[in-house]
Amino acid sequence: MSAYAEITYEVADRIATVTLNRPEARNGYTIRMADELGDAMDRADGDEDVRVVILTGNGKDFSVGADLSQGGFDFDPATGPDAAWQEPAGRCSKRIFTMNKPVIAALRGAAVGGGVTITLSCDYRLASTDSRFGFVFVRRGIYPEGASAWFLPRLVGMGTALDWMISGRVFGVEEAKSAGLVHSVHEPEEVLGKARELALEIVKTTSAVSVAVTRQLLYRMASAESPFPVHELDSRLIGGLGSSPDAVEGVVSFLQKRPPEFSMRVDTDQPAYLPWRNA
Repeated sequence: MSAYAEITYEVADRIATVTLNRPEARNGYTIRMADELGDAMDRADGDEDVRVVILTGNGKDFSVGADLSQGGFDFDPATGPDAAWQEPAGRCSKRIFTMNKPVIAALRGAAVGGGVTITLSCDYRLASTDSRFGFVFVRRGIYPEGASAWFLPRLVGMGTALDWMISGRVFGVEEAKSAGLVHSVHEPEEVLGKARELALEIVKTTSAVSVAVTRQLLYRMASAESPFPVHELDSRLIGGLGSSPDAVEGVVSFLQKRPPEFSMRVDTDQPAYLPWRNA
């Protein structure tokens, strides 16, 4: 896509900021927004000058979820979708799941329905004091989407996920933080700035390749049947550190008490044997 209509995309200080940009509709989620978000994540993931992505919204709300006035489908409801069709919130949450770059969600106001499920695969969720959340699907006679039935229990536990999804109730930021859905809470005007502070810390202090491998290692190996296959893989990773320029730089910069200058690239320097590389 050469231009976006429902999001904005900008890069500064090696941070890509992707902003939902339908404030007049409280950033209601549409098919076009889903496609634009997917394109923006592809763009950020493929850009070696981008180290971190911030996902946020323009206006007082992150997103009130699917814009029902837009229909919500890119097929004829009378005939139904073809076998390859994928619902739009999951198109975004799955793309974030596969990212090599960490993604920080900076939220304020409402994050409801698809407006919260698209953030569940982000690495961080920073929220504002006026944030409120809801997995309201059952109250609309519909079903959870965005692969949220997979992500949510892993973040907050099955009991809390059952409560939130079966009741469909809207809840505040303190409950969200207590359950582990939200990492930190800030004043509404401070959330984006705090997300940038966190992003800059990652940019300045971490290896891009180490972050990419670690992020996927956590996600892809979390459902392993035992620690043994995980240890097999991390043994191979650790065993290869002798030829890793970033590992050398990490140790030397620590001993010299200076900021690291990592040189390895995400697009070319990840180990080829990682099982998810060609998945």
